[in-house]
Amino acid sequence: MKIAVTYDNGNVFQHFGKTEFFKVYEVEDQKVISSEVISSNGSGHGALAGVLAGQSVNVLICGGIGGGAQTALSEAGIEVCSGAQGNVDQVVEAYMKGELVSTGVNCNHHHEEGHSCGDHEEGHSCGGNCGGACGSHSEITGRNVGKTCRTHYKGTFNDGTQFDSSYDRGEPLEFICGAGQMIKGFDAAVADMEVGQIVDVHLMPEEAYGMSDPNAIFTVDIEQLPGSENLEKGQQVYLSNQYGQPFPVKVVAKEEKTITFDANHEMAGKELNFRIELVEVK
Repeated sequence: MKIAVTYDNGNVFQHFGKTEFFKVYEVEDQKVISSEVISSNGSGHGALAGVLAGQSVNVLICGGIGGGAQTALSEAGIEVCSGAQGNVDQVVEAYMKGELVSTGVNCNHHHEEGHSCGDHEEGHSCGGNCGGACGSHSEITGRNVGKTCRTHYKGTFNDGTQFDSSYDRGEPLEFICGAGQMIKGFDAAVADMEVGQIVDVHLMPEEAYGMSDPNAIFTVDIEQLPGSENLEKGQQVYLSNQYGQPFPVKVVAKEEKTITFDANHEMAGKELNFRIELVEVK
């Protein structure tokens, strides 16, 4: 059996139709025997089903996905498990254990004027809520810009608490330096590193996920959002913006008739520290 996961920076990419990479796992007897990262070759929503079918994929694990893409995958004989978040290896392991349930949550809600929250991906990639910090990555210069880099890293908050580590996962992070796949500060740190070099960087929010945007916190009437009556505070779900693109939000408050969501990235407003080791450039 083959399982494909929308892939970005070691984590589940949250918009199926825009994913640039999939990580494909070969599974036998509920164990992963091999895996590889493949490119989507710039295919759009519909064509992605053909890309996966060409790889003989049986199951797709993703974050948000639209109805048309879901239909195309179903017609290709590919099972869809949506609503996944976090590290791709852990997600696949959870799926094999039967612990990953497809939420299918994609509340067809269109934001009112001013609630243009955009897309928010997990991991340390450049999502749509970088507060403008991501900007134009053409400003980044260095020997590694435009090249595929593999790095190990450990990320910590200022109090020393670790929030992520590729060392713990046993697999380096792979990305194209300067292509906008990473938060700006991480990209800039790797741009002129030498293979084998280790650097420590401290990133202000402007170099990472930006500051928290108060406009990304919004309240709607429960009766206007079918299914929201079953949601609870702290739960993460997907809504759709005015373009029909899904994005994750967190329920931060719920009253008798209203529910409040926060579409800010969980790292927004935080200073981050990374120890980065450049493993390979190709």
